[in-house]
Amino acid sequence: MLSVVVLALTGTIWWSTNLVVGGFNVSRALAEAKVAKSTGGARNILLMGLDSRRDQNGDPLPADVLEQLHAGTSDNGGYNTNTLILLHVPADGTKVTAFSIPRDDYVKLVGVKSRAQGKIKEAYGLRKAEVEDQLAAQGVSDRAELERRSRESARAATLATVERLVGVPIDHFAEVSLIGFYDLATTLGGVEVCLNNPVRDGYSGAAFPAGRQKLNAAQSLAFVRQRHGLADGDLDRTHRQQAFIAGVMVQLQKQGVFGDVRKLQSLIAVAQKDVVVSDGWDLQQFATQIGRIAGTDLTFTTLPVLRYEMIDEQAVNIVDPKAIRAQVQKAFGQSVPDPDEQPAGSVTTSTAPEGDGTPIPDPVGYAVPRTVATTAPSGGAAATTSTMPGPTPDSGTTLRGGQIPCVD
Repeated sequence: MLSVVVLALTGTIWWSTNLVVGGFNVSRALAEAKVAKSTGGARNILLMGLDSRRDQNGDPLPADVLEQLHAGTSDNGGYNTNTLILLHVPADGTKVTAFSIPRDDYVKLVGVKSRAQGKIKEAYGLRKAEVEDQLAAQGVSDRAELERRSRESARAATLATVERLVGVPIDHFAEVSLIGFYDLATTLGGVEVCLNNPVRDGYSGAAFPAGRQKLNAAQSLAFVRQRHGLADGDLDRTHRQQAFIAGVMVQLQKQGVFGDVRKLQSLIAVAQKDVVVSDGWDLQQFATQIGRIAGTDLTFTTLPVLRYEMIDEQAVNIVDPKAIRAQVQKAFGQSVPDPDEQPAGSVTTSTAPEGDGTPIPDPVGYAVPRTVATTAPSGGAAATTSTMPGPTPDSGTTLRGGQIPCVD
């Protein structure tokens, strides 16, 4: 999310100052995913935040960097897309709309052979592991090649899964990992945020007072990653990410990035190293289209969650895909055919049994409980009573240019 804001807000200047713009990591996953494209001048962009502790070649990040990230070892995190934001930019570049997709939404997975359903964040890692195993069985042993080819299929699976859920075209995407986020935040020199209440969380490393404050790169990562101790866990984390985007826009304006070639070059160098963008994305045209975003209202909405359950021993969000498709299609003024109505063969999915739908006994990362009776186990023992939260409806957050919203 940070990377695309940087690309959008500085893009026009890159070309007008004759800076060399090239060397970005380019993905052709959109073609493999076979997702629909928008007609006219509107564009939909999927922002993917990858929770990987490895670089583009699959090598572990240095220990000192992992310590700064407060992210454990390089074996932690896997390849989950813990941040998924779908951004709609209309042809005139105004009234930008975005939807945050909670990472634990339990959905039908597209392009994943080993599982028909799962958390939406898992599409990437599951498909990556499948392809890597296939390539290794074929004799491919080069670490960088395995990483590159398996990640491409992982991106395609994620794109197709997201399109199936939201029901609108996906024209472009950008992917950034933890180290990319950290590097970009470091280059910005800190980002200002605002908290309604003080927080302290040992998992993410978040330890902040209430009020407005400027965060360094490591603190910024902790701010957008925290979910433990928040009333609605992952759903509150999406609000943090949305507020952080507003802070980035304000910071870019305050630093005078638009008129400082050296600062622009630093941002470009980081983006070229850490960010993956989709093939065929005309960044110059996009920058011209969205260059006014800093002064435009950006409406963020977190996709709705019906309830929380335990499926296959995992805490998941139960969602209504048809309601989600209707909501996003109305907001974007676009649609693609309902996957259940498409001709046979147009969407490929595997088959697997449904989860058992057992409610979550005590979901980690959520703090506001209510009493819920769970079903009795098959062995005949009495049913137990535990606690689980009810999702808080998200009516949408409007981020206005030059303003930093306060969040929980």
